[in-house]
Amino acid sequence: MNEGLLVVRVVFGALMAAHGSQKLFGWFGGYGIAGTGGFFEQLGFRPGPLFAALAGVSEAMGGVLFALGLFQPLATIAIVSVMTVAIGSVHAGHGIFASTNGIEVPLLYASVAAALALTGPGTFSLDAAFGFASLWTPAVSVLAIAIGIAGGAGNLLLRRRAVPQAV
Repeated sequence: MNEGLLVVRVVFGALMAAHGSQKLFGWFGGYGIAGTGGFFEQLGFRPGPLFAALAGVSEAMGGVLFALGLFQPLATIAIVSVMTVAIGSVHAGHGIFASTNGIEVPLLYASVAAALALTGPGTFSLDAAFGFASLWTPAVSVLAIAIGIAGGAGNLLLRRRAVPQAV
């Protein structure tokens, strides 16, 4: 089981960190802060570059923490929160599957983060090496998931409708 958790944590964490790097640095075909910020402004998140930076840092930091198996509840909060925002602002209303820009990918990312939180980081993690893993009780894991969902929902409430431009 520990070997399986290591594989899932490292692959998931690396993909999540790369996803955040697209927003932050424009790596891997991403648009960087400026391009992502413009898109976020269209979604109602203002100032767009600030929200893009926060989303990118959450994804990149959460991904690195998951890959290392370090501070797993913080990684869970970061990933679940940003994926909740992605579902609510971009993917909802487009069905389930990624082929129609549906909720499939962000739901999968959020579900993996939640499942890893509930399972624990495993023996091959920095949390285990530093003796933190015993602190991440089921109650702490459920709380981290709930905070992530609440944080994402709160972020969605910060969206502002576009002001109609006078012609």
